[in-house]
Amino acid sequence: MGGLIPLSDASRRPTRLPVITGLVIAVNLFVFVAELVRGETFVMQWSAIPTQIVSGHHWITLLTAMFMHGSWSHIIGNMIFLWAFGPEIEDAMGRGRYLVFYLAGGVVAMLAQVLADAHSTVPNLGASGAIAAVMGAFMVTYPRDQIRAVLIIFIFVRITFIPAALLIGFWFVTQLFHAGTVAQVQTGGVAYLAHVGGFIFGAVTARWFEGTRRLGEVSSD
Repeated sequence: MGGLIPLSDASRRPTRLPVITGLVIAVNLFVFVAELVRGETFVMQWSAIPTQIVSGHHWITLLTAMFMHGSWSHIIGNMIFLWAFGPEIEDAMGRGRYLVFYLAGGVVAMLAQVLADAHSTVPNLGASGAIAAVMGAFMVTYPRDQIRAVLIIFIFVRITFIPAALLIGFWFVTQLFHAGTVAQVQTGGVAYLAHVGGFIFGAVTARWFEGTRRLGEVSSD
């Protein structure tokens, strides 16, 4: 068994504190505690259920579901990925634009998964679609940056550095390969189409959200 866990961008440091990224992580943790306390009723109320969405009901869950998670491993994994790529994108976009971008990316990702299986009654939840949007933006903005990551191969563990384009590109290809699986709280399934939808949204809109000032800085490199 093996794995690769991204930790941070080793090529640059944000010029501003990643306040929004930290706030998003805090909200995710708060909501997860609420899930543990209130149980399945809370999950069913605030997660995105495709049949309800396509029938015109509970649209707010497209937003609320992106702050919910199915397990400790689910939320820990997502928050590690967000902290690895979020601060640099927040710095590039500015806090206000980044917040709008993150929320929009999450909604687009949820919609992609909902529309892929519109008749499903299985709840969809998780921040991974919004985080995929952040990763798509990172791929476009800083493709040559070196990502500090933990490489795990059986009992062999070491810190390594991988170009962002390679790491994120490989991740995206795996999502495409598995696309079509619907996330299920009961079985721990993964909403791959949400990942694909979020990533494409992030890659396509990143430059616009970064604004004209940031575009000028990038083009002068």
